[in-house]
Amino acid sequence: MEYFVKTTLDAQIEAEAQIDFTLKKTRFFDHFNDQFNERQLSVIKRMLEEGAKGFEGGMNARKYIGITKTSKATATRDMQQLLEMGAFVFAGKAEGRSTSYRVNIENSDS
Repeated sequence: MEYFVKTTLDAQIEAEAQIDFTLKKTRFFDHFNDQFNERQLSVIKRMLEEGAKGFEGGMNARKYIGITKTSKATATRDMQQLLEMGAFVFAGKAEGRSTSYRVNIENSDS
């Protein structure tokens, strides 16, 4: 009996987390409606596919280039735009080659 109660509770907690993530994602796309170019939208969708745990290691220029098949200059410019508009926040160091970003779904309610 204890096992089934725990399993049910765990499932409810996981379902609530998934619903919360889905609502945040919806608010994010509503907030940034039509502000992303095709490359940026492709990268953001790919990052959000990972769910609430996020994109492992954050997004960096190398990963952006791999997803979009674009140049380093374009990748850097796109990510800088996403940072400036508030769609990205720093995920780690904010300098040099180790700069990485994560999608800012926490504060898209404005």
